Amino acid sequence: MQPSQATITVLRRRLGYLNWLYNPFQRLGVSGVYDLLGTDVATERALYLNLGYWNGATTLDDACQALAALVADTAAMGPGDRVLDVGFGFADQDLFWQTRYRPDSIVGLNVTASQVEVARERVRAAGLAERIDLRLGSATAMPLESASVDRVVALECAFHFDTRERFFQEAFRVLRPGGRLVLADIIPMPPESGRWARLAQRWSWRQVARKFAIPPENVYGQDAYLAKLTASGFANVRLESIRERIYAPLHDYLRQHPEAVARLHPATRLPIALALRLDARTVYRGLDYVLAVADKPAGS
Repeated sequence: MQPSQATITVLRRRLGYLNWLYNPFQRLGVSGVYDLLGTDVATERALYLNLGYWNGATTLDDACQALAALVADTAAMGPGDRVLDVGFGFADQDLFWQTRYRPDSIVGLNVTASQVEVARERVRAAGLAERIDLRLGSATAMPLESASVDRVVALECAFHFDTRERFFQEAFRVLRPGGRLVLADIIPMPPESGRWARLAQRWSWRQVARKFAIPPENVYGQDAYLAKLTASGFANVRLESIRERIYAPLHDYLRQHPEAVARLHPATRLPIALALRLDARTVYRGLDYVLAVADKPAGS
């Protein structure tokens, strides 16, 4: 008896997961990674893909929404704004922002067609299609007119962009004078002094960079990050590390809530279970997490 097409599809996806996770020579582009991950997420009510902002949150859903709120508050998002959300995932933050902050409109860009399809359907189901316009498009070659948006936001995705610096330049171009760019982003930690500590940092960073398609050109710390924003024309540039409210609290939550891990694809559960046996300081030692803010000068 021949297996059904559905069975073949499931088997191929599981093999794809295993190859991605355990083959050190396997490299996928950004779209390939997120096509593979699909909608198997750890959140219970939403399809958020971010790590969450753990500043009093008690569930992963609440922490993910809190990170979206932090980005919106930092951007001073509100009525009358035209917002550009780059790398919108499944559009959870866009649905939240439109309901809570009520900008005039949100335009989204995403290079992963499977996510765009799911996100558009969710927006239609929420009755917000007239106010949230989700497009297949690149962060580094934006299909938008110059000086056409008030806020550009990128929630936990700019490390993927090839390159982040080109994204900065495009964000500056499409922003209106006086507009603001806000990113929640992952970058390497400053090197520690001891040799073994530095090796641990490199191991931690490489686990993420190899599997999540981070271009080598995006591997730099806070000083270079600020310098690249400034060189792109931005003013009032600032960067804040919020890693203490990201990695360790998430690690502790997943340890205490195995049902969240169980919502992920079966092939991913073993490496996550092994990571959860380690101390959070070891797993995330090489990873900083920053909130970046920059303004386009009013006279530009």
